[in-house]
Amino acid sequence: MKLFYSPGACSLGVHVILEEAGAAFEPVLCSVRDGANRKPEFLSLNPKAKVPMLLRDSGKVLTEYPAIAVYLARTNPAAKLLPADAEAEAEALEAMDYIVATVHMQGFTRIARPANFTPNEADIEAVKTRGREIYAAGMDLLEARMEGRDYVAGDAFSIADATLLFVENWAARADYALKPNLAAHLARMKTRPSVQRAFASEGLTL
Repeated sequence: MKLFYSPGACSLGVHVILEEAGAAFEPVLCSVRDGANRKPEFLSLNPKAKVPMLLRDSGKVLTEYPAIAVYLARTNPAAKLLPADAEAEAEALEAMDYIVATVHMQGFTRIARPANFTPNEADIEAVKTRGREIYAAGMDLLEARMEGRDYVAGDAFSIADATLLFVENWAARADYALKPNLAAHLARMKTRPSVQRAFASEGLTL
């Protein structure tokens, strides 16, 4: 199995999940910054031109962060990457969806890739500003959600925690100061061997 990732991108969350699962996989660098995701050899596997991408041993490609995360949880049940309780599982999936669809795609993407949202150079700064607003509002909601919790879905790590980790890791780039609950969660995540291995593999600073 191969994980195609770009250092520090949302694929970091999947990298952590794979490490938590103890799965056998090969990380394959695909730097979005350098345009590797637009090269023919990558597009032949994933015409969506984005990471994360999981190339399974069967030769089948799996894309889209939530689908990959749930697939890894379901195929590695011993790792307990999703809560067994239906209510807690729903909370984990709800949080993951909100982080990916809103905080990341609507908020942070406006900051990192404003040209995706406007054809006009004059609008770039306004797009970035709106991105910071969406990101900050989302993170504030997640801060409130984490009150009294060590983990997103209760008292144990789940795929939602790996997802929250990657947007927390972007806080400085979004000009956002993590509030106490999220700062504590990020610090807690950074003590996990899986996170340490993923960061080291991607050349990121803890």
